[in-house]
Amino acid sequence: MSYGRYTDRVARLPREAFRPSPIFLGLVALFVITGWMTWAGFGNLKINVFVFVAAGWTISLCLHEYAHAVVAFKGGDHDIAHRGYLTLDPLKYTHPLLSIVLPLVFVLLGGIGLPGGAVWVNHSAVRGRFVDSLISFAGPATNLVLAVVLVLPFSLGVAESSHLEFWAALAFLAFLQLTASVLNFVPMPGVDGGNLLYPWLSPQWQRGFNHVAPYGMLLLIALLWSPMINTWFFGGVQSIGDLLGMPADYVSLGYGFFKFWSF
Repeated sequence: MSYGRYTDRVARLPREAFRPSPIFLGLVALFVITGWMTWAGFGNLKINVFVFVAAGWTISLCLHEYAHAVVAFKGGDHDIAHRGYLTLDPLKYTHPLLSIVLPLVFVLLGGIGLPGGAVWVNHSAVRGRFVDSLISFAGPATNLVLAVVLVLPFSLGVAESSHLEFWAALAFLAFLQLTASVLNFVPMPGVDGGNLLYPWLSPQWQRGFNHVAPYGMLLLIALLWSPMINTWFFGGVQSIGDLLGMPADYVSLGYGFFKFWSF
């Protein structure tokens, strides 16, 4: 496709294709309001922490999928804008259940930032294998960047004990971003880490990959139920968290506040 045809096609896209959806803006507003309520100690602190973390986690899921979509759009799949993926609207995803509901359930059950998977990309329209890999890389990289940003107050010594609930909630949210990033980078079919390698595999390996990919997420979940693998995983996440300056005691405290039902 020539540059002129490309720019004409992009120019024909309505502004709504790039405008943040009301749902996403509502999530941001909820995140800010409950963050302030947690900071100020207004209302029920455990409920505030729960909504603050849940809203922040859902926002990060939207940003994760948006990162995939925007790289795909820049890389040649211009129809991705028509599918609504550049509006940050979780209802536009191919599998809202897998990308939003299931990750939220796993946070509730075990405090694990489970990766989702929802943006459908026309890989035949993408310009080259490197860009194809970059599309898969963009999602977990976003979670990693968010983890670093959320940890900054702790690594810089800004966090104060006088607003313990807020800082604990922030630490737990950072922990979720880190777990999501680590899980997403696992080189398994059906997960971003595996999809990152896929363009570089031989046709024979790609055929095998395609057979396993639909069950990759279920296999990853099953592996996490293994006590040994679970210990390795959380130990590895904590080691990375220590390097970033993520306080383990604040993470545990934040998870405790998040579970408002366990008074």
